[in-house]
Amino acid sequence: MKQNWPFLLLSVLVLILLVSLGNWQVLRKAEKAAYIAAIDARVAAAPVALPTAPDATADQFLSVRVSGTFTGPEVRVLVSTRDYGAGYRIIQAFEANGRRLLIDRGYVLSSAKDTPRPAGAASIEGNLHWPNERDKYTPENDVAGNTWYARDVPTLAQALGTEEVLLVAREEAPKPAQILPLPLDTSTIPNRHLEYIITWYGLAAVWVLMTAYFLKRRHAKAKL
Repeated sequence: MKQNWPFLLLSVLVLILLVSLGNWQVLRKAEKAAYIAAIDARVAAAPVALPTAPDATADQFLSVRVSGTFTGPEVRVLVSTRDYGAGYRIIQAFEANGRRLLIDRGYVLSSAKDTPRPAGAASIEGNLHWPNERDKYTPENDVAGNTWYARDVPTLAQALGTEEVLLVAREEAPKPAQILPLPLDTSTIPNRHLEYIITWYGLAAVWVLMTAYFLKRRHAKAKL
């Protein structure tokens, strides 16, 4: 029996490690669920007036209502949706109470990218957003061809002459034809911690079975 102690000690240490990793994932799952719930609540909150000086951290996802007028050219950002495939987000400058901000009006099919969009007065409800969509693999924007690959708010604001504020429309009145709103939600935020929980606890269970099998085999051989 004494010769089994090193193996038993190793087995216990490995089991503690696997269970600890499973427990950690349980905590991470709860934290991620709380984070997603907080965003959902903020996105769905009753809209307020546009802050005087919106802050990218404090006002992220803030629900806002503005009334004003679309003005100037639009920017088309290439996007792909699960239900409709490839198309473009339409982003346009919007004048409201002497201020100019960016409005993400929503999605249009690739075939409708050159279709004139309704301009003029409108009322917009949506959420403030400062997305982080650019990384080292993102192509450079084709400004001349009006095909952009990321909603980089400072760059968009410079191109359209607005504040560095993007409002992602949830509702637009009057409702524009051929534009499908792509409001903010949490569907793209991954929460795969349940998979990790099953993985670590599953490995712990397998380790226990393997340890028991190994000890049983050694015990049987010792009797021979």
